[in-house]
Amino acid sequence: MSNNTVTIRVWGDYACFTRPEMKVERVSYPVMTPSAARGILEAIFWEPQIYYLIDAIHIIRRGRWFSFRRNEVISVISLDSAKTWMKAPEKVLPIQAGGGAPDGTQRNMLALQDVEYLISAQVRLTDIGKDAPHGLPKYLDEIKRRARSGKCFHRPAFGVREFAADFEYEEDAQSTLERRQRELDSDCLAYSEDLGLMLYDVFSTTDRAAGFQWLPEQYALTGVRPAKSKGKQAASRYAGVQAKPQALFFHAAVKQSWLDCHPDRVRFARRDNI
Repeated sequence: MSNNTVTIRVWGDYACFTRPEMKVERVSYPVMTPSAARGILEAIFWEPQIYYLIDAIHIIRRGRWFSFRRNEVISVISLDSAKTWMKAPEKVLPIQAGGGAPDGTQRNMLALQDVEYLISAQVRLTDIGKDAPHGLPKYLDEIKRRARSGKCFHRPAFGVREFAADFEYEEDAQSTLERRQRELDSDCLAYSEDLGLMLYDVFSTTDRAAGFQWLPEQYALTGVRPAKSKGKQAASRYAGVQAKPQALFFHAAVKQSWLDCHPDRVRFARRDNI
């Protein structure tokens, strides 16, 4: 582990890491995907100056398969409608699901119950953050402080928003695994399985390392130009790339409850996109 590595233990009652090849019904991967792990870390703390590189995911509790039926929506809110509602809240038309609503439909879900993972990730500076005066240590301290106190920008989730995830900062992955093995009275390192192709992320590491151009999109949503800034702060707001989501898959293999996720070590289905 390097000095810029953070370790977060996450657990929850339910999880669904949806397989993209299932077009209608939701079917979960057997374990957490690297993109889901990145989403949990970014829910705790994220700024355009940093990005997370998932190193490994340790499976402490695999969970149990269960299925149920739930109400979902088939309609999509357009960007133009969102702009109109922001200017005139009285014109908001909510999408309704369930109870015979025209926007609702019932779909099956095959998900996981009672899961627990240990996420190890490297925190790196993007091209936007390399000129930051305080550097990477300040961001690392902020991440650790927020994780220890249970703070987050929005509630982390296991795949879908309604499956909330609890989290806790851990100092060392190996000692945490040994402690949880004693507490659960089970062998946390006994699980091994070749999972085949798994979704790695919807944004390439190259794009995330460059940093995302976030402020112009804010103009498009609000129509309001913020106050002008001078110097490097203003320049950083327009830096980065306007990336488009593109699914990238890798060959996932769990060995002794350890899923290797580092892009330098895993085998990608489309290597030219990472």
